[in-house]
Amino acid sequence: MRSRNDTQAVTAAGLLVALGIIYGDIGTSPLYVFSAIAGNSYLSPALVYGGLSAIFWTLTLQTTFKYVVLILEADNKGEGGIFSLYALVRRRARWLLLPAIIGGSALLADGIITPPISVSSAIEGLRIINPDIPTVGIVILILAGLFSFQQFGTSLVGKAFGPIMLVWFAMLGALGLNQLIQHPFVLQAINPIYALELLFKYPGGFWLLGAVFLCTTGAEAMYSDLGHCGRSNIRMSWLLVKTCLLLNYFGQGAWLISMDGQQLLSQNPFYAIVPRWFLWPSIGIATAAAVIASQALISGSFTLVTEAMRLYLFPKSKVVYPTELKGQIYVPAMNLLLFLGCTGIVLYFQHSSNMEAAYGLAITVTMMMTTVLYAAYMETRRRPRIAILAFLMVYLPLESGFLIANLSKFAHGGYVTVLVGGAIFGVMWVWQQASVLKRRYTEFVSFKEHLTALRDLSRDESVPKYSTHLAYMTGAPVSGMIESKIIYSIFRKKPKRADVYWFIHVDVLDEPYTTEYQVEPLIPGIAYRIDFMLGFRVEPRINLLFRRAIEELASSNEIDIMSRYESLRKHGVPGDFRFVVLEKALSYENALPTYEQLVMRGYELLKLISLSEARSFGLDLSSVTIERVPLVIAPLKNFDLKRVFPDDKQRHA
Repeated sequence: MRSRNDTQAVTAAGLLVALGIIYGDIGTSPLYVFSAIAGNSYLSPALVYGGLSAIFWTLTLQTTFKYVVLILEADNKGEGGIFSLYALVRRRARWLLLPAIIGGSALLADGIITPPISVSSAIEGLRIINPDIPTVGIVILILAGLFSFQQFGTSLVGKAFGPIMLVWFAMLGALGLNQLIQHPFVLQAINPIYALELLFKYPGGFWLLGAVFLCTTGAEAMYSDLGHCGRSNIRMSWLLVKTCLLLNYFGQGAWLISMDGQQLLSQNPFYAIVPRWFLWPSIGIATAAAVIASQALISGSFTLVTEAMRLYLFPKSKVVYPTELKGQIYVPAMNLLLFLGCTGIVLYFQHSSNMEAAYGLAITVTMMMTTVLYAAYMETRRRPRIAILAFLMVYLPLESGFLIANLSKFAHGGYVTVLVGGAIFGVMWVWQQASVLKRRYTEFVSFKEHLTALRDLSRDESVPKYSTHLAYMTGAPVSGMIESKIIYSIFRKKPKRADVYWFIHVDVLDEPYTTEYQVEPLIPGIAYRIDFMLGFRVEPRINLLFRRAIEELASSNEIDIMSRYESLRKHGVPGDFRFVVLEKALSYENALPTYEQLVMRGYELLKLISLSEARSFGLDLSSVTIERVPLVIAPLKNFDLKRVFPDDKQRHA
């Protein structure tokens, strides 16, 4: 594992990995931003200068100041992303859960549109050479290769992609600078007056904000991938990235000014400033960069889903750690869903210009939710109220303007990402609400009242021994309580005699990488409670963690792990361990309100596609017994049942 200090150190390798992992999305925006701004309009200085000015100030205010300067400061022990931010502030107010889920859902939904539009925009450059080339099939093949590559981890991806992105940004800067040298007067567009005139004087100028916003859509990925590269590496590499982006945008602007009074039609301003002799190499480099553009959203999606699972906001899925480096994760189920979603987008929209209409709407929502959560974070850090108010007064109106402008895209394809985001929100909301309902209605009993019976059962040789060591997972937050279902399982369902009983509880902490435990003897030598305190980014491999804790306790002679059978003990054979996992199934004996009934039915459906309790805790299934118990949340109360006797039945007859 890398230490937190390592993530803050600026290194050449770290800068290269940052280029490869983080900047694909925002780095390939010059491929389509000016095409989206100009559309079919007749080019004029007001449109070109206004568009350039709006791009410059969006990258400055939204990307540089908000994300690179401010939001990256809100790291959770070196980790970033909207759920890491939520973990920092969730104890401040319960309602902050809502912006966290909305923002996370929107960001995941955006992950299905970023890869198709980036790759399609680059591949469509081939139509300059051959207008009849079938780009859709090529795009799907490239996406298939990219998603197949994810299983090897973002470390390998970053090392392979970093040098390519360095070439890409160098090309962006060189192409733009070549145009700027010939037409340096376009630099006057830095004046914000041009942006204001575009918004308020140019016909329909305000609605162009939706197109301008495309230049900053990758900003959220900087924060999501904070744990992969570190804050210092991101900030330092952004200096190069922003410079090259602005050079290219202003170079495109210089060419567009020369088109005064004309329409773009099928021309792409990006390829228009490429010399003809360099067209083939530029298409190849652009395609490679566009492939990499997908990586920021993919790796960010893995991070988000993993954090959501640990925070009980998402159904449990298998998580793979391809490398030993912190932050390197791979979620196979999410990888498959993203690939299927991206393929569907390509087949549905066919052309990148159609995708532009759907792009940006979801990520605007994410950015607004991040603004709300960061304001709450500033409060936890006791920042001056005037600073918090100033932050909200700048970014909420700015992002509201972007959102309103992007809403115009809804009927032209934006509904796709809204529907996907809404579905993801529904999954998160149902899973979280069901978790709350389960905790609220789980029946706990006093453990102390059952300790004597537990001691007697352990010593009662008339009961067949179930296991030497018997372990239960418990959700009881304090050691003095235990679920009634566990007591029922031990004493009544089938008496389970063991020499030693273990009751294991897992606390998910707000810090990402904590791995600690504490042990409390309930009956010395017979019953113990062990609490694991794990960060929200730590996979709960209870089988491994429990074994490590047992070894430490045995080495300090606090427990005896040798078999209690004399024939095995004299040969130094350790005792056997068995876990009993209680899987709760929703009982029909419930009288829930309609809303809660819908939540629990939805939860039952989601459980069909999520990992089992045993697998989610990383238990060895060969030593696990699964017991299904009814989950009675709200038992029927007004249930009339009257006993009748034979004489009464004859009288009724």
